[in-house]
Amino acid sequence: MAFEFNSVDFPALPGVYLMKDSSGRIIYVGKARELRKRLASYFRAMHKHTPKTRVLVSKIHSIDTLVTGTEKEALLLEASLIKKHRPRYNVVLRDDKQYVLFQLDKKSEYPRLRMTRKVVRDGSVYFGPYTSSYFARETWKVLGKVFPLRKCSDSAFRNRVRPCLYHDIGQCLGPCVNVVPRQDYMELVHQVEMLLSGRAGDLIGSLRRQMEEASDALDFESAAKFRDQIKAIQKTVEKQSVVLGERSDIDVIALAESSQGVGLGLLFIRKGRLLDKKHFFWPGLSLEDGEEVLNSFVSQFYSSTKFIPPKLFVPFEFDMQGATELLSERSKSTVRIVTPHSGEEKRLLEIARKNAALGLKEKEKNNNNILDLLAGKLKLSGPPQRIECIDASHLGGEGMRVGMVVFEEGKPEKSQYRTYAFPELEHSSDDYAALFHWVIKRIDSGPPWADLILIDGGKGQLASVEKAFAENWKYDEPIPSLASIAKGPTRKAGELEDRIFRPGRKNHLPLKGGSPELLYLQRVRDEAHRFVIGRQRKSRKKKVLQSEVLSLPGIGPKTARLLWDEFGSVQKMKEASVEDLSNVQGIGKKRAQQIFDAFREV
Repeated sequence: MAFEFNSVDFPALPGVYLMKDSSGRIIYVGKARELRKRLASYFRAMHKHTPKTRVLVSKIHSIDTLVTGTEKEALLLEASLIKKHRPRYNVVLRDDKQYVLFQLDKKSEYPRLRMTRKVVRDGSVYFGPYTSSYFARETWKVLGKVFPLRKCSDSAFRNRVRPCLYHDIGQCLGPCVNVVPRQDYMELVHQVEMLLSGRAGDLIGSLRRQMEEASDALDFESAAKFRDQIKAIQKTVEKQSVVLGERSDIDVIALAESSQGVGLGLLFIRKGRLLDKKHFFWPGLSLEDGEEVLNSFVSQFYSSTKFIPPKLFVPFEFDMQGATELLSERSKSTVRIVTPHSGEEKRLLEIARKNAALGLKEKEKNNNNILDLLAGKLKLSGPPQRIECIDASHLGGEGMRVGMVVFEEGKPEKSQYRTYAFPELEHSSDDYAALFHWVIKRIDSGPPWADLILIDGGKGQLASVEKAFAENWKYDEPIPSLASIAKGPTRKAGELEDRIFRPGRKNHLPLKGGSPELLYLQRVRDEAHRFVIGRQRKSRKKKVLQSEVLSLPGIGPKTARLLWDEFGSVQKMKEASVEDLSNVQGIGKKRAQQIFDAFREV
């Protein structure tokens, strides 16, 4: 039955609305300055709506609302709910990982340059982002050779008694133990800032003058060092092209359309140089949905832990006031979202649009892809956009774990990987029971649901999961599709003859060894196996290390937990000073001294 909209049922206040289908599943989340007016627009002039919106309205069975104090609060809540529920008709940013940044801690007496993925508003200076962690790491290595700043953590720096290997190979001045004039050290820090801030030309000019002075003074060793520094810097910046006359930090966003959907191109411009780029894709949309795409992308992509530039270029105006307030609050500084006006700015937008178009072509090429092949071979209702793969693991019955990895649109989503522990199954060695209990926990955790759940195992493991879903499923929508992957006749993992089982079939599916579908399922299975084994080993190591701490005289479970939460390893506990130990909440100076002495006696 079609939903009957009555405006008096909804408040004329800012807030968020959640549209649900007949099964009660959230299919769309939106925000509005005035809920009553915004919701009414869905049910008027249907012919003016985009195809996606017309389909959405036909699926609405009920609408819930959440009132907020301001539109900005509504925007924050909308982004949070979209991330949590991943509604079918929302523009969902699936690639929301944090990109690599360089962090320079200017508050430290001897700052270090390190790679990080999160921005912390602690006075540090950040440079980036880099979408390629490999390129970022290679750059960091070059910088480490050219500028011998310290590499160790603050804790290790405070407690070091002799220089590390980096000092021995000439990649650290050794301020931890050597008397290094802070002025000389900060000169290196300044040079690193110049390079990463886009002032490589000024830096190279300064180094060239020092090289010439050293050469005139017949100090050929120093001259050679400056020459090598210049070459390394030129190699580092040669991949960055100057695209803007002014030294500005700007992100440029543009859209492109194809028969399969909408692509978004994103350029990262730092100090006038094109540092990196990225593209995204949403199937089934058109440029008519562009305003929603931009609004959703900005609110989801620019989290409080990402570097947010002071200016964003967008192709056209949308609800820019709410988005501007949101990003300004997240970055703790003023952020402007504008449309380009000058020829130079419009040229940047065209570069971003071409990048989006290239991303669309790449997506179209890959879309005759593995997910369509899987849907056909496994007899699924559609391509499995979300695949969850599970693997039960234990060691002699101890440490029973079920690991779950998630693949969305064919790619691993590591932020959604999970491990499930079952202490009640210790010493049982019962994989079937672990998988059964996993289903109960998975159902309790709620959506988003998988289009396909792949189990590492044979028909027995598949039957256990199928039974658990049948007995515990409490939703109106269909149970996720199930399949299992088992080793072939020779029982060797990863062999071409691995077999795929589906519920209701006595025999395995006729997938050919080495076929793209089978190779892909093997890849997903191997990722789940790798993940759960790694987590299980980490858990066992932690247990052993905790027992090592508990074996020390005068340290009980509560103190061991405090130490473990603060330091994370026994080695760091041993390296900690009395002051470090006393700074742990719950441990006073007297207790800290006792712990310090206990570690020295081991």
